[in-house]
Parts: sequence; C-alpha cells; structure tokens
Amino acid sequence: MNDDQLLRYSRHILVDEIGIEAQQRFLDAHVIIVGAGGLGSPAAMYLAAAGIGEITLVDADTVDLTNLQRQILHVSGSVGSSKVDSARRTLAALNPEVRVNTFAVRADTLWLDQHVPQATVVLDCTDNFATRHAINAACVRHGVPLVSGAALRFDGQISTFDFRSPDSPCYACVFPPDDAFEEVACSTMGVFSPTVGIIGTMQAAEALRLIGDFGVTLQGRLMMLDSLRMEWNTMRIARQASCPVCAGGGTA
Repeated sequence: MNDDQLLRYSRHILVDEIGIEAQQRFLDAHVIIVGAGGLGSPAAMYLAAAGIGEITLVDADTVDLTNLQRQILHVSGSVGSSKVDSARRTLAALNPEVRVNTFAVRADTLWLDQHVPQATVVLDCTDNFATRHAINAACVRHGVPLVSGAALRFDGQISTFDFRSPDSPCYACVFPPDDAFEEVACSTMGVFSPTVGIIGTMQAAEALRLIGDFGVTLQGRLMMLDSLRMEWNTMRIARQASCPVCAGGGTA
C-alpha cells in the first residue's frame, strides 16, 4: 500500500476490526456486480470508494430517464448510454485506482460460468427470478460467496450465501426454482428510491465483511425491510436437504 492509499483509506485503517490487513484484502479483491441499477448503484459506489481492487459490472440495459429517481450511478447526461459505460465513468471519477470491467450483456449461465470463478464475491443486484437463480447456481458450482438483494415498492430483502461453508443454504433453499412466483417489476409497481439505496449499501457492507473477514455476515438469515414503517424482520434460513441446487451441486 503506497502513501496515497494509506491516506485515502485511513478511516478504514483506523478501525481496529479492519486495519491494514483487511484493507489490503479489499485492494486484492474482485467483486462481480450483476445489475447496474437501483441496487447495483450504491453497492458499486461504496465498494469502489472502499478500495475494492477490481469490480466487474454486467448489465445489458441502457439508461432511461425513469431510472434517475433511484439509480445513482447515472446522471441526466447518461440517458441513452449503456448502463455499464455510465457506471464506469462514475466509478472512475470516484476512485480512479479501481479497475472496472464492464459487460453490456445479460448474465446467462455461459457468462457466469466463465467469470464467477475469478470473483472473490458476487452481488446479485438484479430484478428477475430467472437471473437470480442462474447466479445462485453458478456461485454454488464454483464455491463463490453470493450477496443477494431485492427491492420493490417499500419492501426490501437481503441475505448472504457463503458457499465456502458446507452448511450454507443457497437462494434456492429459500425460493425454490420450481415454485411459481409472480414476476413484478419497478416499471409497473414502482419503488421508493431510498429502499434500493438501503439494500444496495447493505450488500456492499456484506461483501466487505466477507472479503475482510471481520464481523458477522447474514449467512443463515434473510433480513426483510418495510421502509414505509421503517421496520426490519429477520427470518432464519437453513440448507434444505432436498434443494435441487446446493444439494445437487448447482445443476439447476
């Protein structure tokens, strides 16, 4: 760590639980963020500010005017641009030391199997069940920790699945892939913008705890936020022996 880095990250280094050792792990880490929207925006910005050495962003969408109410990676001048290109500009201005890789594609199974093994942690910041299940299955197959978040209207949820532990549940243990879930989107139901900010920021915090190896993560817990009443509920979750994904090696 050079003198500029010691100064830039000094407020982390001063925290006993973090110090030089965890900050160096941040600098050496590679985080994949799937989705550069409402959740991915605060997550990417906090991870870049914290000094994560390499961030890979994947999102096939372009910036729309309706995104700007909550997707803080993007500005008015970015409307019509690729979200990942807009995000790269923002992160470069925030912390030019961070290496940012961008992919304007959908994160399908082929892409995930190619890139997930190179990641320290994966953040699921998407908004549809099919992609969430594909990300989860890839992380199970390759033993890479996953931080999963979701938000709609005033409701948010977040959990961490650390597949380095044989006892960790996976996303499919909580939301089985063969169950019928109604697919709803912000474009039809709306979302309170600070809700995605809260969940996305928590995803960054979970990733940093996993990488830095300090504190207690949300493994085994699903936290649910009602931001209309500002109430949190926590549900304990366990690995399911019948899970078609983690009990079957991530083949679902």
